[in-house]
Amino acid sequence: MTLRVATPADLDAIMLIENRSFPSDAWSADSMAAELASPHGRYLVDEHDGVVIGYGGVRALRGSADADIQTIALDAEHRGSGRGRALLRALLDAAAERGAREVFLEVRADNPTAEGLYLSEGFQEIGRRPHYYQPDDVDAIIMRLDLRRRTTASTAPTEEANA
Repeated sequence: MTLRVATPADLDAIMLIENRSFPSDAWSADSMAAELASPHGRYLVDEHDGVVIGYGGVRALRGSADADIQTIALDAEHRGSGRGRALLRALLDAAAERGAREVFLEVRADNPTAEGLYLSEGFQEIGRRPHYYQPDDVDAIIMRLDLRRRTTASTAPTEEANA
């Protein structure tokens, strides 16, 4: 498993996974490009045999007490292998490095696998946003993690991801 910082050159590979993973509500390429270029976030890609097979991003302004997991997605054939967990942990590490004490995220209420991952990493449900995901009319579960109480051993990304 190779995690590294995403670059603008990764946009096409990220968008391919984005559109496969979220067919009804994928981000636009312009929105994703803006996220990759923003100094307020950290986006990572997961490579397998030199091919981007997953990505994730966290918005964490330096010195801010809170951060938001923006997205995590993997090609379907690589799900369930621990790669999503590794991406999540690396994003949590990035948030902590930037000074965040709490991390928030939204997860689709119809995605019990992702919800289970977040619960297993210490996130707790703090609310719901009815009909948040459109056009599917699916609720968002709002979750929060107190990084100060995080006890799970971190999976550190490669040195490149720490750059």
